[in-house]
Amino acid sequence: MPTDLPVIDPGLLDDLVWRGLVAHSTDPESLREALTAGSVHYYVGFDPTAPSLHMGNLVQIVTAMRLQRGGHTPYVLVGGATGMIGDPKESGERVLNTAETVKDWVERVRRQIEPFLSFEGANAATMVNNLDWTESLSTIDFLRDIGKHFPVNRMLARDVVRTRLEAGISYTEFSYVLLQSMDFLNLFREHGVTLQFGGSDQWGNLTGGVELIRRADGGHVHAFATPLITKADGTKYGKTEGGALWLDAEMMSPYAFYQFWLNVEDEKVEELLKVFTFLTRAEIEALVAEHTEKPFLRQAQRRLAAEVTTLVHGAERTRGIEAASAALFGGEPLGDVDVATLIDALATARPLVEAGRDKTLTDLFLEAGLVQSRSEARRTFAEGGAYVNNQRADDADRVPTEDDYLGGQVLVLRRGKKNFAGVRVAR
Repeated sequence: MPTDLPVIDPGLLDDLVWRGLVAHSTDPESLREALTAGSVHYYVGFDPTAPSLHMGNLVQIVTAMRLQRGGHTPYVLVGGATGMIGDPKESGERVLNTAETVKDWVERVRRQIEPFLSFEGANAATMVNNLDWTESLSTIDFLRDIGKHFPVNRMLARDVVRTRLEAGISYTEFSYVLLQSMDFLNLFREHGVTLQFGGSDQWGNLTGGVELIRRADGGHVHAFATPLITKADGTKYGKTEGGALWLDAEMMSPYAFYQFWLNVEDEKVEELLKVFTFLTRAEIEALVAEHTEKPFLRQAQRRLAAEVTTLVHGAERTRGIEAASAALFGGEPLGDVDVATLIDALATARPLVEAGRDKTLTDLFLEAGLVQSRSEARRTFAEGGAYVNNQRADDADRVPTEDDYLGGQVLVLRRGKKNFAGVRVAR
């Protein structure tokens, strides 16, 4: 028997359902049969509408990983063509990006996805760009070969289109479903792809592709949609005070990313553990039981933060973040903490103060906003409530030396247990 065939996990679909990752499916029983019969070629698409992927995209990434680990073969599509248009939004018409911008973002997104999947072995992943089969397609051919299979009444029935009809929707965005459906048809014909999945807000596009393949080629394919991840109050996740929950470390620091997961609501932590981690059912149920008994320890959130941050930013960086958190919030020594991570952690709490080396500790506590006056600063030092680099300080007039600055760059000032700030050497 060949040894290079992928091992198919017969319990994969049951696991996806248990994790709440199947909100809609075109034909659940037929999909189950396909996923247990052999390696299914599947695809998921990402439009480069920003220079980085975000939390919502991460749902699709981890789902693609689960399918590949279950023995199935991924085709990851980065939309160099669809990214030029963008899927219709309920809030209004998208601003079209330039071809140069989209091309740059395609490369960024491609590089961001690559580490999550295996591109070697029996069920190796393949990366594709839909610009490859649309760029040379004529308008006449597109209308004859694709457009003729789309009844207008079906297109008008899409939720997002109905929402936008009164305010107005351009023909460009109205026609987006044709492009995405054509992607499925092309991958079906060229690579034998028979399954597409995406977010539940893409359900109309997913079923459009299924129907196009049936009408054009008489083929039978599958689609399922993952749910929209929301907060306990029903509003969307993925928005923070600084914007979207980006996966790019330059757009959102790994420390801030970690803190997001650490601070999720108690009501949502079980759901997020199921969706975003690869912990087993037994591990998650044990964590949830522990959390139910002692929610104040936040062990479930700590494990969630560690698992997701490790997945996105790596184990070494996650350990550095945990060390910085222990130092800032638990009073652990700061000497071994990575300075860059420490700066990110301090900046998450409040903007760092830049100051010259001639400033006294009183000056620095005042400029950092830890005290409101010089007299308050002196009183804080006299009462033993002032700390520099987690060491109690008693001389309010002392000027920090070069050795005091961690890594030659930053001081950590703290008043009391939790009120801290960072000071960086002025450039």
